[in-house]
Amino acid sequence: MSHPTPRSGDPLPPRSGERIAKLLARAGIASRREVERMIADGRVKIGDQVLTTPATVLENLKGVTVDGKPVAATEPTRLFAFHKPQGLLTAERDPAGRPTIYAALRNALPKGTPRMMPVGRLDLNTEGLLLLTNDGEFKRQLELPSTGVERTYRARTFGEISQSRLEDLIEGIEIDGMRYGKIDANMERSTGRNKWIVLTLTEGKNREVRRVLEHLGLEVSRLIRVGYGPFALGDLPRGAAAEISGHDLERFRASLSGTGNSNNSKPNRQ
Repeated sequence: MSHPTPRSGDPLPPRSGERIAKLLARAGIASRREVERMIADGRVKIGDQVLTTPATVLENLKGVTVDGKPVAATEPTRLFAFHKPQGLLTAERDPAGRPTIYAALRNALPKGTPRMMPVGRLDLNTEGLLLLTNDGEFKRQLELPSTGVERTYRARTFGEISQSRLEDLIEGIEIDGMRYGKIDANMERSTGRNKWIVLTLTEGKNREVRRVLEHLGLEVSRLIRVGYGPFALGDLPRGAAAEISGHDLERFRASLSGTGNSNNSKPNRQ
């Protein structure tokens, strides 16, 4: 017996389950975009069938494998603060053989910790606070500029700059055709032409802090991320990691409710 075809304008029946890319991201396999690449590469199966589209809707991940390995049940979201040292790549591996954060994380994270993914990136020569989570959807939410999560940096610079010129950055700035949003910049300390500047922003475009300061005629000799949202680097030792308490994590997630739903914004790194 055939089923009637819905007429144009009729509401569609409610969809049961969620897209597999979203489920795998939440399970900590990878970010949603990375999962989509895995599916395109034929690395994800349901039973013996190779998945061909990330839009596949499932109620759960039973029978799903990635690279031939069953996907474990989704674990509760966890969040760690990691003090990334200078000289480490924010990547799992590097074709050139340079050291990555994962070499340091083997010793920094407690044994038995699930796979952790960095929230955003820090350049090879940028140090400081890097958040890590096992939840790919949460990671994406924190990275999106539309979520409005503040990132705070301290920059050691050399050159001449006035506080009033730094304050002009609150209106945003355009450099070589690239528009950067508002930056709250303040002189922290000045000794001759050597200065420490604190900058807070929410966009985090590729190398934004360095490019803006260099555009102002400053040489950046050190860049440290000291805050991400309500979380501060504080006195966390270089190369060490500390888990954010469940209470603080849930309070933070509640503050993000209803934000960061745009899929069009592209997070980048400093």
